[in-house]
Amino acid sequence: MSSLLPEPVRRLAAWCVVFLLLTGVAAVLVWLCTVFRTAVTPVLLALLGTALLGPLYRRLIRMRVNRSLAAALTCLAVVVVFGGAAYVVASVLVNTGDQIIVSLRRAGEDLAGHLGAAGTSLEDLAANAKDLLTKFGGTAASGVIAGISVVGEVIAEAVLALLLSFFFLRDGDRAVLTLRSLAPRQAGDMLEAMARRAFEAVEGFMRGTTFIALIDALCIGIGLLVLRVPGAVGLAALVFVGAYIPYLGAFVSGTVAVLVAFADRGWFIGLWALGVVLAVQVLEGHVLQPMIQSRTVQMHPAVVMLAITAGAGVAGILGMLLSVPLTAAAFGIISELRDRYGGPDAAEPAR
Repeated sequence: MSSLLPEPVRRLAAWCVVFLLLTGVAAVLVWLCTVFRTAVTPVLLALLGTALLGPLYRRLIRMRVNRSLAAALTCLAVVVVFGGAAYVVASVLVNTGDQIIVSLRRAGEDLAGHLGAAGTSLEDLAANAKDLLTKFGGTAASGVIAGISVVGEVIAEAVLALLLSFFFLRDGDRAVLTLRSLAPRQAGDMLEAMARRAFEAVEGFMRGTTFIALIDALCIGIGLLVLRVPGAVGLAALVFVGAYIPYLGAFVSGTVAVLVAFADRGWFIGLWALGVVLAVQVLEGHVLQPMIQSRTVQMHPAVVMLAITAGAGVAGILGMLLSVPLTAAAFGIISELRDRYGGPDAAEPAR
């Protein structure tokens, strides 16, 4: 039967079979990760933490610090940074939540005189915002036991991820040897190269994202301090944390910063805060992202957005956080396979 088909059709059929097999394997892996989410999530978070903390750990090792002590100090540093950022962000949101609602209601009242029926609708929406939040809080309070269990699960997974990060940092070299020992003898080199390329891609993405997040947080924080917006440090911390979810995180954190400025300082300062946030986002999208991320991992923005959407559909916020690094790892593996089997130039050493 195959001899009756022309060569282009046979090649297309072979690629279709390969695509279906890869899709099936990916679907099974996603299903297994969903079933064993409690165990898989800490491992993935620990790998991200290891990729992020690797440079600091290696610097401590070069300073002749004991491996276990270096790993412990590195994990302690991430607890201090992200724990402090989470505390400051929560404090800012709690302290300014009522101000945001009051300012939105005042804005609706102001617009009602200029926009007529549309302004009245906006005024009604702002006036009912507090009632809606109260009803939502009552509904959430009815499930407080379930909420406590969820919080406990999150804390347990975070602690486990931190412990795994400690062991991954300290025993990373042993993990490579273990991976080689489990693989067939002929595939050991290729499997190690693929794993290293995937981890390098994730490490590059995390390093570039952290650098961009730091610049965004500094620029927006300085702008909010100049505008004398309350909680500027906490809002800058929110920008830093939100930057680890590309595009969507920056939008959410920037929106919160503008709302806080609008709530406390009024329309004029709120518009200036909006200008600061937009200017930083333009700087990130047109200068920082091309200069920094292009040197670490190259992914088109459309690919990033599709990865975030797919991750959100599979695992919600956690999927949004993990989707882009996992996509970067997949791109790293594909790059390694292309370098090895991409053509006659594949055997040439990389320059």
